[in-house]
Amino acid sequence: MDFQSALLRARDAAEAEIMLALKDIDLPVAEAMRYAVRGGKGLRAFLVIESALLHGVMNASKAAAAIECVHAYSLVHDDMPCMDDDDLRRGQPTVHRKWDEATAVLAGDALQSLGFLLLSETSCEAELRIDLIRSFARAAGVRGMVGGQARDIAAETAATPLTLEEITRLQAGKTGALITWSATAGARMAGADITPLRTYGDALGLAFQIWDDVLDVTGDVATVGKAVGKDANAGKATFVSLLGLDAAKRRAADLVTEACDALSTYGESAETLREAARFVIARDK
Repeated sequence: MDFQSALLRARDAAEAEIMLALKDIDLPVAEAMRYAVRGGKGLRAFLVIESALLHGVMNASKAAAAIECVHAYSLVHDDMPCMDDDDLRRGQPTVHRKWDEATAVLAGDALQSLGFLLLSETSCEAELRIDLIRSFARAAGVRGMVGGQARDIAAETAATPLTLEEITRLQAGKTGALITWSATAGARMAGADITPLRTYGDALGLAFQIWDDVLDVTGDVATVGKAVGKDANAGKATFVSLLGLDAAKRRAADLVTEACDALSTYGESAETLREAARFVIARDK
């Protein structure tokens, strides 16, 4: 299966699990949850399912749904006025704009708890499932995504812009932690060595964020599906502002090469994951 087909398959499988879990819940918050998970790329779900297939794990849809729940929750909260204050996400009104702030808070909270519920139902041995849940909590929490988001908020009022090293550390949490977890999930479910896929995920996550910074400069709202130019207007340091546009693109390309090289132990079996890495710096949204 080619990358685009595999990406769609993973996204649809994750969404189907989430919709099934929310079946027959007739509340505005549940509808906001469904709304929040629709329309994404499904990259994290793809990484979970492809890394699982690489290790002979054939049913990873609940783990894929779990990461998409937590990713969606992070976006719902990130878009709120107390954080990034965005009106658009994936070309549609953000959850707090379509409903209200209270519904957005609750939808995000509920998506996070649903993610852990789905992960607890993943089909693998109990000890492996505990490791999967523990590593997921770490990646999503203050040592991972939440910590990175907190650093990003603090940077908005810092006396001096962040350095390149500080931005790299920030983004390793905010964006990279959940991507790396997704890439290693299949190996964890199989009880295999996660080192190659962790190296792959770390490089992929940083390349993803650098390319987001590139799109914030070069993209347009209609294509990207959210506001662009906000970082530059706010005077925030980004990979592009520190490296320059061309150098940032080169750095992202080098990271993609690094990610692909990390998969050498898997040979041709990992070609779809290599295509995913190349996709990260070819996307326009």
